[in-house]
Amino acid sequence: MFEGLDLNNMSKMMEEMQAKARELQEKSKETILTAKGGGGMIQASANGAGEIVDISIDDSLMEDKESLQILLMSTLNDLMKMVEDNKKSQAMGLLGGLNPFGTGQ
Repeated sequence: MFEGLDLNNMSKMMEEMQAKARELQEKSKETILTAKGGGGMIQASANGAGEIVDISIDDSLMEDKESLQILLMSTLNDLMKMVEDNKKSQAMGLLGGLNPFGTGQ
């Protein structure tokens, strides 16, 4: 069942994967994702690590607290989904090259 499984190679691959994961984590802070709501009346940006880095609110919403709250929640939820999808995409890219069975010989 485990013929061809190279444990030394697997250990090396795990070390490489951890190093790549650390590198991706650092690079994710440089990635900026932006979501808009209310036809662009609300705009929120976060880095790939999920930290909110900017929020822009159209002045016309300042007089309508309820609309502001609804649009802000919706926009932030969209933004967090974008961050999560970005993290999943990076993780799949990281695992994409993983082959614990060596070269296949």
